[in-house]
Amino acid sequence: MEFILAIAIGILFASGIWLVLRPRSFQVIIGLMLLSYATNLFIFITGKLAINQPAFTFSEAAAATELFTDPLPQALVLTAIVIGFATTALYLVVLLGSRGLTGTDHVDGKEREVTHE
Repeated sequence: MEFILAIAIGILFASGIWLVLRPRSFQVIIGLMLLSYATNLFIFITGKLAINQPAFTFSEAAAATELFTDPLPQALVLTAIVIGFATTALYLVVLLGSRGLTGTDHVDGKEREVTHE
């Protein structure tokens, strides 16, 4: 299971970096979102993977004998999701304002001429 999650995180990071380096603003925003999802998944799995185990145990006898997941990474990821949603909304507003001012959605504000030889 850890190998599958490591591959998924690697694919998300690689896709996010590739999209951040693209010339269009919308692709950059999608890349930033993928990077934040990969980071959230990484933080989430640092709380230990426990399959078919409760996230919390309330009895001290059960807590001493059973493995349980750490709730701190879960709380951090929930907070990061809310912050990521707010920053994505801000990025979209800036994107729309930039598109209205420049007439293009390129990151540098200029359309590139494509020469076919």
